[in-house]
Amino acid sequence: MSEKSIKTVLLIEDNPGDARLLREMFHEPDAQQVELVHVECMGDAAKYLATHVADIILLDLGLPDAQGLDAVRRARAIAPHTPLAVLSGMDDESMAVQALQVGAQDYLIKGQVEPHELMRVLRYAVERKLIEETLFAEKERAQATLDCIGDAVICTDIAGNITFLNVIAEKMTGWTLQEANGRPMVEAFHIVDAASREITPNPMERAMDRNRVGHLPSNCVLIRRDGSEISIEDSASPIHDRAGNPTGAVIVFRDVSVAREMALQMAHSAEHDFLTGLPNRLLLNDRISQAIAMARRHQYQIAVLFLDLDGF
Repeated sequence: MSEKSIKTVLLIEDNPGDARLLREMFHEPDAQQVELVHVECMGDAAKYLATHVADIILLDLGLPDAQGLDAVRRARAIAPHTPLAVLSGMDDESMAVQALQVGAQDYLIKGQVEPHELMRVLRYAVERKLIEETLFAEKERAQATLDCIGDAVICTDIAGNITFLNVIAEKMTGWTLQEANGRPMVEAFHIVDAASREITPNPMERAMDRNRVGHLPSNCVLIRRDGSEISIEDSASPIHDRAGNPTGAVIVFRDVSVAREMALQMAHSAEHDFLTGLPNRLLLNDRISQAIAMARRHQYQIAVLFLDLDGF
């Protein structure tokens, strides 16, 4: 990622002494081309940002009209896309972590930042903001794509707990992402064999164990949260980290109830008379062939009884 130059820094600081020290830091050679705009409260900052653009905000946590994390939240609301570095007189690790969680890119201790390091620290903060914006945009594109496709998608972590469902998966399983997040895969994705009613092996576990793409056995049904059933087919694939180790899995599945019903209807039509619905010659030949094969395998005899119905 190319380095973004800093042209304007907005300092929100009500202490004249601290503001003077920071202004002196901008006399350093690598900061002389940077304009430092100083305001003393959040209200003045909002007025400035309404008509101007800053490349980064330096925010004191002890302002007359905003204190602590509330100051960070208000600054984020005023300029959501502008990088933000917090200034504090206390070396408070807990506060630093919380400030970063609510939107700051860095937490600076007053008096502990060397003048020649200030611009480097600010550039790093700007770069972190750019990375955050890029990752957010990528996540939004991925989310929109997954919600637009016709297939259901579920992701799990290495322990087999759900981390993601797209909109189609929510509709098919009956679980929302909020409800299913963190739950074991089998709770929201309960699949059985349609004929035997036996539980089908978890496709996610098989994909991670074998470290390759896998598929469900044929004739599987998904038992939805309300107890109704859907015939499905799927593919499951492991998710890898940079070292190539599985960290989870993703399963893509679709509703094939209509297709299976049509296939059954076509098979029935091929083996039964259209008018009467009685078995036809094709089905008779198939059953006789099966009976002969079974008789040979088990060494017994079979008989075929033929009745001629006149006038049928």
